Amino acid sequence: RRILLRARDYMAAHAHEPVSVPQLCAAVGASRRTLQYAFEDALGLSPIHYLRLMRLNRVHIELLRGPADDTVGDVAARWGFWHLPRFAAEYRTLFGELPSQTRKRRAGA
Repeated sequence: RRILLRARDYMAAHAHEPVSVPQLCAAVGASRRTLQYAFEDALGLSPIHYLRLMRLNRVHIELLRGPADDTVGDVAARWGFWHLPRFAAEYRTLFGELPSQTRKRRAGA
């Protein structure tokens, strides 16, 4: 549990940066396997999948509350999503709407 909490804190603090598994292991003082088991046992996710979901949630929040003049692509890139069609598909799977729909919903509020 301690490893999981340290890893989550590190991911949150470095969410805008590319975070690799070896870098994460070094930051929390755990082997790759220990880190993997900690996430899978507690959350049922790999550390990288958790990081991706965390970043998608940050994009979602920013699309709803961030500067209105930023494009969806700007926001996505800020959170490390460079392949926009793949990003949009993952976003839709998680939130049930396209990022552009979230942006429009914000504009209508």
